[in-house]
Amino acid sequence: MFWIILIVILTGADQLSKWYFYTNRHQYDGFVVIKDFFYLTYLENRGAAFGMLQNFRWFFIILTIAALGFMIWHLIKNKNTVLRLSMTFLISGAAGNLIDRLFRGFVVDFLDFYLFGYDFPIFNFADICINVGAFLLVYYVIFIYKDPAKEKGELNPSEVADEQRK
Repeated sequence: MFWIILIVILTGADQLSKWYFYTNRHQYDGFVVIKDFFYLTYLENRGAAFGMLQNFRWFFIILTIAALGFMIWHLIKNKNTVLRLSMTFLISGAAGNLIDRLFRGFVVDFLDFYLFGYDFPIFNFADICINVGAFLLVYYVIFIYKDPAKEKGELNPSEVADEQRK
């Protein structure tokens, strides 16, 4: 139940922020927050990350629905807290951008950073959730995940062949 509530809160925060910038879009065309570093810039993204694959809306909708099913299955199946937190952030971000694609036809982006003189692509709260979830997933895979066969002390097929040759 905790994970569902967290997904609703994160997706709700994403949708609320996008709704605000969408309804006030004319005020945010390079609105300076921190000069030469952080701006609020309204952008309608009809593609994926970094604006790639513009106008592939239905492809992204179908892909996102499939990915959401896969992530929800892992959220339910696994009991590891880090993996569940990762899936929660990934589900929230994917759902937030899916809602935009379904009901607006594009994703609302508004966070605009200039890092070391480079104009980083404009993004939104859902994208932050996706990145946090991906980071947690990498952490889980590298530091926490254990192969079920090795965990039970079973030999994998190559080890069985080695044992038979001895």
